[in-house]
Amino acid sequence: MTKPPKHFDRLSERYPDYMAALESLGESVKRAGPLDTKTCELIQLAAAAATRSEGAVHSHCRRAQAAGATREEIHHALLLLTSTIGFPTVSAAMSWADDVMA
Repeated sequence: MTKPPKHFDRLSERYPDYMAALESLGESVKRAGPLDTKTCELIQLAAAAATRSEGAVHSHCRRAQAAGATREEIHHALLLLTSTIGFPTVSAAMSWADDVMA
């Protein structure tokens, strides 16, 4: 797994219990249902794109790749959002994903 961004390290130093709880929540919800890790990451990637969170798109793109998602699957997951979140937002998210996959 890739090293988290520096701001995560700073938050972890300042608020270790909070960050541990956040990580535990993320893992718990992934285990709560039948979806595999790759699918979970692609869904979270889509949510990150919808909220226009560049950092979260980077993070979930890396995580999706680590879970076995291909470049084509990541692009398709983002393209599927066009009629929901619009072309400009999808275009931005594609650019952010490509930053990670370059």
